[in-house]
Amino acid sequence: MHQPAIPTTAGSSSTPVLAEVVRSGFVEGRHRGSLVLLAADGSVESAIGDVTCPVFPRSSNKPMQAAGVLRAGLDLTGERLALAAASHSGEPFHRDLVRALLDEHGLTPEHLRCPPALPLDQEEQEAYLAAGGRRDRVAMNCSGKHTAMLAAAALRGWPLESYLDPDHPLQRVIRTVVEEAAGEPVAAVGVDGCGAPLMAISLTGLARAFRSFVLAAPGTPERRVADAMRAHPEYVAGTRRHDTWLMRDIPGVLSKVGAEAVQAVALPDGRALALKVEDGGVRALGPVLARALRLIGVTAPVVDRIGRTAVLGGGEEVGEVRAVF
Repeated sequence: MHQPAIPTTAGSSSTPVLAEVVRSGFVEGRHRGSLVLLAADGSVESAIGDVTCPVFPRSSNKPMQAAGVLRAGLDLTGERLALAAASHSGEPFHRDLVRALLDEHGLTPEHLRCPPALPLDQEEQEAYLAAGGRRDRVAMNCSGKHTAMLAAAALRGWPLESYLDPDHPLQRVIRTVVEEAAGEPVAAVGVDGCGAPLMAISLTGLARAFRSFVLAAPGTPERRVADAMRAHPEYVAGTRRHDTWLMRDIPGVLSKVGAEAVQAVALPDGRALALKVEDGGVRALGPVLARALRLIGVTAPVVDRIGRTAVLGGGEEVGEVRAVF
């Protein structure tokens, strides 16, 4: 039977290798992917692989989603706005603020349509389970984003039960933000892991979007999101996450990871990057990101910290995942 063609992201055996997995001096695996680096003026300084084909940025789209709720009229600031753009670790301060936000806007956890989950951070997950915790919507890493979406819908009198429908008024606002920031139309709409609409753009468009946020005029929704994320990075990620380390240690950097090994970063002068490891291998993300940051001139000690991914054997370090571009 003839099967309809299924659209895919870029990637094939000809996609360049970005990282190697080395065990005991032997290369046992390779991670392919694509990467784009933008100069301060917004031009493409360097590209590896196909950076014009649409990809799903996953949670790297969250700054744009947070700007969308501001455009819809929701007034969030500080930690609350950072949490709206978060893939949080599910630490107690994350869960507490989600509950507070729900309460402030007359909502309850039952309104959330993200799936019940355990905390994203492994250490926090172990502590949570040891304390008797169970899978919960508030603990899910996207619960801050969903709370902000619900609050914006409630403010405007839009339906709450369908806030994740791509045709919902809020999601139409978000799509406009994505397209304006990326400088290109959304190529496809899917369903993200949390259930929210997921809008496909190119890696070049993703890098342009992050650049536009750090260069936006003060007081605009885009700049407000960038400023909140940079001021409160622990609410965007967690205490043991590389987005937090980058935004805390390098003044003015905006950074957001996405599932399936997507990453976007912008520097305050307009330099920016976006990358995707084709197979979604997150073990390659740190080394590849660190190499990309060095290529656009970032040499802070935190780059070495995020770039180190050890390969273990018998509980001891016997190799590493290393960037090869």
